[in-house]
Amino acid sequence: MTEFITKRLPNAKNDILSGITVALALVPEAVAFAFVAGVDPLVGLYAAFMVGLITAIFGGRPGMISGATGALAVVMVSLVARGNDMGDPSENLGLYYLFATVILMGAIQILAGVLKLGKFVRLIPHPVMMGFVNGLAIVIFLSQLGMFKKNIEGEKVWLQGTQLYLMTGLVALTMLMMWGLPKLKLTKKLPEALIAIVTVSLLAIFLKFDVATVGSFIRDGGGEGLKGGLPILHLETFSKIPFTWETIKFIFPYAFILAAIGLIESLMTLNLIDDLTESRGNGNRECVAQGGANIITGLFGGMGGCAMIGQSIINIKSGGRTRLSGIVAALMLLAFIVFASSYIEQVPIAALVGVMFMVVIGTFAWSSFRILNKIPKTDVFVLILVSSLTVIFDLAIAVFAGVIVSALVFSWENAVRIRARKHVKKDGTKVYEIWGPLFFGSISTFNDKFDIKNDPDQIEVDFIESRVSDHSAIEAVLNIVEKYQKVGKRISLKHLSEECKQLLYKSNGKFHEVIIDAIDDPRYHVVENPEKFN
Repeated sequence: MTEFITKRLPNAKNDILSGITVALALVPEAVAFAFVAGVDPLVGLYAAFMVGLITAIFGGRPGMISGATGALAVVMVSLVARGNDMGDPSENLGLYYLFATVILMGAIQILAGVLKLGKFVRLIPHPVMMGFVNGLAIVIFLSQLGMFKKNIEGEKVWLQGTQLYLMTGLVALTMLMMWGLPKLKLTKKLPEALIAIVTVSLLAIFLKFDVATVGSFIRDGGGEGLKGGLPILHLETFSKIPFTWETIKFIFPYAFILAAIGLIESLMTLNLIDDLTESRGNGNRECVAQGGANIITGLFGGMGGCAMIGQSIINIKSGGRTRLSGIVAALMLLAFIVFASSYIEQVPIAALVGVMFMVVIGTFAWSSFRILNKIPKTDVFVLILVSSLTVIFDLAIAVFAGVIVSALVFSWENAVRIRARKHVKKDGTKVYEIWGPLFFGSISTFNDKFDIKNDPDQIEVDFIESRVSDHSAIEAVLNIVEKYQKVGKRISLKHLSEECKQLLYKSNGKFHEVIIDAIDDPRYHVVENPEKFN
């Protein structure tokens, strides 16, 4: 226990201060995403608190911040709208369908963790990762542009005149302070983002600038303010909606999509934070923690959530490294809701927009521009495709598309690489030395290598530089064997690995007749008499 505390005390100050900074940035984000989903701001804030706290304690990546996200909110808006249509508008059934869906979403995520599916994030190619961070940076940037609008008679219009100049100036001042403070090396005790937010807030309050604040932002969106109490159990969810097969059919597709988006965004953010901190998180543990957090969030009236790349990067850049930073962020957010709402509502939106713009700059992989002419064109295409789809649709579609395209490119490149070296032994036996992987994509090329009609009576197919990878490959080998045997020619297969031999034996007993089992691998006997090389 002493060792546990000792390891964490040196960074406790940075974790606490970083957590406070993140909590300030979480407020408008959670509120905005709640509005996107079509629910009350407190539903988003409670989700940010509960998901953030539980994943900070039990998650697989210390220092990663979770909460209500836009990627999930854009899916939820349709769910809430359709749910409301299923009953009287005054019943607000959409909200209860949302809670039930979030609970089911959490169960799916726990199942993914138990089945250890988190490891599959390692299969995501680097161009997809770069496209992901670039697309997400653009999405964060575009979402902040909405803060440059104001609500006039229910319609959002761009700021003009003095209000626009003030907003732009405060955003620029925040960004300048975050950029300049580390260079001046005036203090290492406070995160530059927190100093910038506090300074700009005090400037706007004492000079009475007419700018949008957190409070005005909530009221413009239809909310009553930030003030709220502790989350309470929403057991009425189980009485408001019928738990029938029809309900399951309605909410399951949404729950599955939300679970997939949440896990993909969280696991990719985990990988990104791993790179930034040069450490390694646990993807499967994150899946289970996130699932448990969403179940509890659904029970307590939250909209669910997942990892937030923007806030996670703010935390890491501000010095947050351990679980303490995430715990402090979640608890401070709850404190804002319960005790300090009147003060937090006075924070100018411009200060938080400035912080998020610096996150955009830090998130975007600027190196991708330098390497565009140095990497394969297919990787360039995947990078741009994923970035574009992240902006146009959502993260899940973008990543799935990027992985599929990358897999197809890989399959095609390996399909055309298969070769067959041919030579004839002194006894007249023709040998085909196969080189390259034999799988569904390469079987057509593999079949074209053989000249069954004109080949001699004795054939050997040497797999020393190849392997039989799938069912299509097994069928292709069996087809070649049968064709040679049909015309009365003898064929044998040699230098198959033990794994390949077992695969072939299991599929068809005929392979026992043609595979040469007792044969040495010539690669192990290249140097038969080392003395002659001396």
